[in-house]
Amino acid sequence: MAKKKQIIVSVTNDLFTDQRVRKVCEFLVEQNYEVTLVGRKLKQSKPLLKTPYKTKRFPLWFTKGALFYANYNLRLFFYLLFHRADVLLSNDLDTLLANYCAKKLKRKCKLVYDSHEYFTQVPELVTRPKIQKIWTKIERFTVPKVDEMYTVNESIAKAYRAAYNRKVKVVRNISDFKGLKEIKTRKELNLPEDKFIIILQGAGINIDRGGEEMIEAMKHLTGVMLIFVGDGDVIPTLKNQVKKNQLSETVRFYGKRPYAELMNFTMVSDLGLSLDKDTNVNYRFSLPNKIFDYIHAGIPLLVSDLVEVKNIVETYEVGYVLKSHQPEEIAHKIEGIMSDKKRLQSCKENTIKAAKQLNWQQEKQVLKTIF
Repeated sequence: MAKKKQIIVSVTNDLFTDQRVRKVCEFLVEQNYEVTLVGRKLKQSKPLLKTPYKTKRFPLWFTKGALFYANYNLRLFFYLLFHRADVLLSNDLDTLLANYCAKKLKRKCKLVYDSHEYFTQVPELVTRPKIQKIWTKIERFTVPKVDEMYTVNESIAKAYRAAYNRKVKVVRNISDFKGLKEIKTRKELNLPEDKFIIILQGAGINIDRGGEEMIEAMKHLTGVMLIFVGDGDVIPTLKNQVKKNQLSETVRFYGKRPYAELMNFTMVSDLGLSLDKDTNVNYRFSLPNKIFDYIHAGIPLLVSDLVEVKNIVETYEVGYVLKSHQPEEIAHKIEGIMSDKKRLQSCKENTIKAAKQLNWQQEKQVLKTIF
């Protein structure tokens, strides 16, 4: 029997909700790799579910800012240096420097880079030009030297190709959801059965992703409940906004959930939101994995007028495109969606057709050309 190749996959999160990385790791196991996934451990990190690959989480002295990134990359560098690997898979720019430095000191080791977003253009950096400049220098130093690179959609791939004159492949964040063994009802999830339920889910509920405007829109809607399932930087602000506006009866937060639980909440909802705003290049080109989660859960979508998400929604006729982020306009759009039950049902039926074409089995064929 051939000896398994060793691959170390690194991220800066705590491994609990990263579905893209989980799917890639499971693919690598299928390809007869021995996989170790490395991330960080936070005080509030939940125990990991059993996986077919090994995991390692670093407890760190710092949890955010420059000291966190320096602390993590130093720990990661020494871990990579002293553990055998035939391939290093770096996820996002915040792990790439450690991977690049370790690769330089390891013999016959391949470095692959998976860019989950246009990292140097995220809003957290666009508003801090000095910090953005540092990350841009790291990107310019490392990206041209990786052996293989892929990213989440064609728009971001084109931007990287133009910037670095290199090959960049596309592996979209398409769900590998195959259904649930046990589907909980709304009642079991403590959700009302007589409301139109709208969900905004995912691991990146951050600034400029429409959460604030959607909560404001709830002041103009009746018979509707808005639920957030996931986590992100802006969640504390959203909770304060709900409290301030006395909307706790119609807006609920369910926090991070294992993928099966997340999808259960999605499946009992009536409409899935992806409301990223065109405030930066990264969001302009975004194609979040929740788009495919909604499709695979069989619910229609309401999305921003952004190139990648709009293309999916209009091509497969699975939802609606929002032209404005004004709360009153959002509320008016949702009222129209609720009243046109025929079109809503058509969108719902189209998600089933779309899911047959937009699936992980097809998408991971690109990974086979890389690994």
